[in-house]
Amino acid sequence: MPEQILVTRSSIPSLEEYVEEIKPIFESHWLTNMGVKHKQFQSELCRYLGVDNIELLTNGHMALELTLQAMNLQGEVITTPFTFASTTHAIIRNGLTPVFCDISPDDFTIDTSKLESLITDRTCAIMPVHVYGNICNIEEIERIAKKYELKVIYDAAHTFGETYKGKSTASFGDASCFSFHATKVFNSIEGGAACFRDKKIGEILYDLKNFGIHGTEEVSAVGANAKMNEFCAAMGICNLRHVDDEIAKRKLICEHYRERLSCVEGLRLNVIQENVKPNYAYFPVIFEEKMFGSSREEVFTKLAENNIIARKYFYPLTNTFSAFHGRFDVSQTPAALHISRRVLTLPIYADISIETVDKICDIVLSCKK
Repeated sequence: MPEQILVTRSSIPSLEEYVEEIKPIFESHWLTNMGVKHKQFQSELCRYLGVDNIELLTNGHMALELTLQAMNLQGEVITTPFTFASTTHAIIRNGLTPVFCDISPDDFTIDTSKLESLITDRTCAIMPVHVYGNICNIEEIERIAKKYELKVIYDAAHTFGETYKGKSTASFGDASCFSFHATKVFNSIEGGAACFRDKKIGEILYDLKNFGIHGTEEVSAVGANAKMNEFCAAMGICNLRHVDDEIAKRKLICEHYRERLSCVEGLRLNVIQENVKPNYAYFPVIFEEKMFGSSREEVFTKLAENNIIARKYFYPLTNTFSAFHGRFDVSQTPAALHISRRVLTLPIYADISIETVDKICDIVLSCKK
């Protein structure tokens, strides 16, 4: 059977490099609990991301959920439904109420022109999501948050390694949370991180991720277990050495897709934002059936028939999940609904071949009617 081409493929170092990195773990038998590799990875991330404060966690979801908890918020959090389940679930699992703002149809991030109309006396925070590497309207979000004295926690899972006006996305808002899941541009197998302005947030996050334990006989807070282990930290250290090269390879793939698919009636490609150094995390295509002649579903099926697994990302919207039993009104986010029904992210990763990209494009274009 022909090999499946998945929407992404994890970047990993050579086996020899990783084995060399984990040798000290085997020698020390220190497998978890903030050991040498954890501390090294934390320090190197601070340098790479240009931030002073960072906590490593088991995954990106725990970064979001525990950061919200660390801020001791109550009430409503304005966010977007055009995101992965984690964003909405982190809010709800903290006893907070998500209020869904529509997205900009141009870059798929939260529509800041609609933000202020959603603010009530119960609003405590905004949780915007950078999407496909597209960065939110930072200045407007900051203006609104300052005006209404709201916290801003960015879901920055898609923007590792990116900068806006020369400044790392890790430095925006009161906190920015990253996922280092295996499917991301940068991974530590599993893992995540929260970057934050206020050092007190870091102290609370540490308690929350480590049962509130301080020393062998002191437990001064109630917490959970969300520590990154040494093997994941070691993978992160290795991959951090290569991430800029991996992004450069992704850029070439993205440019080839654009060569083949731009200017095709009925296809809309991702926006190129000004002042953004991108990471080429995803390659989304919007299929407008009336002009293209085939629906997103037809293209998805045709690709699958050829062992190419694209992804309807993000579909369904989080405000339509059956878990919420009709709790939210999807008609209030029409742009998000429109895009979710038409978007397909095509395979992109550092070592995908140009020949494979051409095959994917040929199949997509064969659906044009």
